[in-house]
Amino acid sequence: TRERLTLASRSEKNDMKFNKKRLRFISDAVKIKQGSEGVLYWMLRDNRVQDNWALIHAQRLAMKENLPLHVCFCLVVPKSQLSTLRHFSFMLKGLEEVAKECKHLDIQFHLLHGAPGEVLPGFVSDRSFGAVVTDFSPLREPLQWLKDVKKRLPKEIPLMQVDAHNIVPCWEASPKLEYAARTIRGKITKVLSDFLTDFPLVEKHPHTATRTAKPVDWDKTLASLSVDRAVGETEWAKPGTKAGMAMLESFIDVRLKLFDTQRNDPNAAALSQLSPWIRFGHISAQRVALQVQRSGRTAGVSVASFIEELVVRRELTDNFCFYNEKYDSVEGAYEWAQKTLKDHAKDKRPYLYTKEQLEKAKTHDKLWNAAQYQMVSEGKMHGFLRMYWAKKILEWTSSPEEALSIALYLNDRYELDGQDPNGFVGCMWSICGIHDQGWGERPIFGKIRYMNYKGCLRKFNVAQFEKKYCPKNL
Repeated sequence: TRERLTLASRSEKNDMKFNKKRLRFISDAVKIKQGSEGVLYWMLRDNRVQDNWALIHAQRLAMKENLPLHVCFCLVVPKSQLSTLRHFSFMLKGLEEVAKECKHLDIQFHLLHGAPGEVLPGFVSDRSFGAVVTDFSPLREPLQWLKDVKKRLPKEIPLMQVDAHNIVPCWEASPKLEYAARTIRGKITKVLSDFLTDFPLVEKHPHTATRTAKPVDWDKTLASLSVDRAVGETEWAKPGTKAGMAMLESFIDVRLKLFDTQRNDPNAAALSQLSPWIRFGHISAQRVALQVQRSGRTAGVSVASFIEELVVRRELTDNFCFYNEKYDSVEGAYEWAQKTLKDHAKDKRPYLYTKEQLEKAKTHDKLWNAAQYQMVSEGKMHGFLRMYWAKKILEWTSSPEEALSIALYLNDRYELDGQDPNGFVGCMWSICGIHDQGWGERPIFGKIRYMNYKGCLRKFNVAQFEKKYCPKNL
C-alpha cells in the first residue's frame, strides 16, 4: 500500500517544475545540439530510475526536443584490493534492475566498458546524442572522469550535472568547506523546504530509439570481472531499488520508534541499515526523508534525530570531500589536529599491530575483534562501534598516517557502504578530529576525542555483542 501511495504521489507531480538550482553546466555549451538523435544520461552515482533528479531532467530535455532517451553506465574495475566481489556484485545487480526498468519504459540502457574519458565521448559522437546529463559525486576519481569527458566531448554538446544524491545540492548548501555540523545545519535548514519535495514520475518515454542498446549478459559480466572474490556477497543486504525500499519499509514499521533512544546501542536493532542502498544510489535519501517524515507524523514518533543524520550529517560529508582535496589524508585535517597528532606521534603505544593482524581481528580487545569480524563477514559495522574501532587503530599503530591508511583500507575493502564520503569523514572524524573540537590532552591522542572500552561498558551490553560476533578464523 505504501508503494502504491508513492507511485500515486509521483504521477500527481508530473507537471512539477524542475528546480534549476539542482543543476550546473560543466561545458560552455548550454543549448542542446540541433539535428541530434537522442539525450544521454551518464549514470554514475545514482543507480536507480525513479526518484532520480538527473534522469528526470534528462527525460524532460528529451521530451521537449521529441528525442529518444538513453542511459549509460561506464564499468571500470581498478586493479586494487578494494575491487571486491562484495561491491561489484551489489553494484551490477542493482544496475541489472535499472536496465529492466528502463526497457519497460522505452529508455535504452547501455553498459560501456572502460574509463568514461576513453569510452563516453566516442559513444556520444557515434550515436549523435545532443546533450549529456550526469549525476554528482564529490570524490576524486569521478571528478577527474568529469574533467576528462568535458575535455574530449565535442564542444557543441552540453554537459550538465545534477546533484541527485543530496537533498540540498552540495553547491547550494554551501560554497565552501564547512567547519562542522553546527556551521552547515542552518544553511541546509533554511532552504530545505525548497528542495525536500515530492518527485515527478519517470514515465514511459514517448520517443523510441531506432538504434537500440546492445543487451547485457549480467551473469557473464559479473563472472568475467577481475575482482577479489575472497570478499563475497552478504546475506542480509540484497541489491537493488526494490530491496532498498523493502529495507526502508521495515525501518519505518519496526526500527524507527527505537532510533531516537537506542541508536547508540549495537545490540539494538534501531538503525535504518540503509547506507549500502544510499551509497550505490539504489534508493534516494530524499525519498527516505519524505517517507520517514510522513510515517513519523502518523505514528507520532520523533524523527528529528534521524533527519539530522540522514540530511545534515550526510550532506556535510559530501561538503567535506567536495571542498577538501585531501579528504583522505592527515594533511586534510585542521591545523590544531595536525599539530596535536604530530606532537604525540612518538608517544609509546601500549600495543602495536600490523595491518594483517588488524584485518584478521587478532588483537587483545574482544570488542574490537567482534566489530572487525562483523565488518568482514557482514559488510557492516554499527555507527557507534565504527568510532571506537577507528580510534583504537590510532592507538595501536605507529603513526596517525598509518592508522588512517589502515582504517580506510579496511572500511573500503569490507564495508558495503565503503569508498563513500561517509566513510572518509567517519575515519577522519575518529582519527583526525574533523568536524569535532579539541579535548583534554592525553598520550597518543593529544587533543583528539578519546574513546575506551570502559566507556563502551557504560553505554551497552558489551559481553552480549562480543559473544555474538566472537571471531571465527578469518
